[in-house]
Amino acid sequence: MARKRRVIGWLGLACILVTATGFQQPAVHNRKYYESRGEVVWEVPMEDKWIALTFDDGPSKETPQILDLLKQYEAKATFFVLGKRIDSFADVVKREVAEGHEVANHTFDHTFFYSNVSWGTISNEIVKTKNKIEAITGQSSPWFRPPGGIINDAVVEIAKKNGYTVILWSWHQDTNDWKAPGVNAIVKKVLNNARNGDIVLLHDNVQGSTQTVQALKIILPELQKRGFRIVTVSELMANKVAKQPALPEIAGE
Repeated sequence: MARKRRVIGWLGLACILVTATGFQQPAVHNRKYYESRGEVVWEVPMEDKWIALTFDDGPSKETPQILDLLKQYEAKATFFVLGKRIDSFADVVKREVAEGHEVANHTFDHTFFYSNVSWGTISNEIVKTKNKIEAITGQSSPWFRPPGGIINDAVVEIAKKNGYTVILWSWHQDTNDWKAPGVNAIVKKVLNNARNGDIVLLHDNVQGSTQTVQALKIILPELQKRGFRIVTVSELMANKVAKQPALPEIAGE
């Protein structure tokens, strides 16, 4: 009985806190839950040898070097940009779009959306960058990636309300290049694990390091040699839809 009263007490305290602060911690579900609902994407398994390279935290002074390499190997990529960096590198963002890449949302200040972050903060981070991207590029993007890959019901719901699907990355394609682990480590992570429909996590803003750029000089030609088509997230997702089997016709219709 005492235990029951204790539980009720904690529930009551939680209700008081929610009422007093207007904040309720959002629910967190597993990958299967979000994936089955089409709300979060980690990868797009397919028969075609397509792979998506994604770059977080830019734009930066390293981004043009990455764009040069992508152009050299006729590869396309998706850049998840930080809103606070767009004004300083507006020409780079415009170049990304002009050369057939896509610019997606990675929040304004690289805020980690832990469960204690308010819905208002999440919304503000997403909307401010959404507006920046549209103002600079004249285009919108359907993709949002939360820093650190932190997701919960609040993040997913607010992203959805702003027209976004959350895009994370293949768990076997987290290069950790932001830690500057060495060019060889980045190369091995991508090439040793390359599978059809992968979404690869890279960064185009790692202070004091050009390892990602150097690694791409090896990764891009090798993927090309293996027959991979290097595409944007939008292309990867569109190919998934295109490959869906047609529904059988129902008699009488």
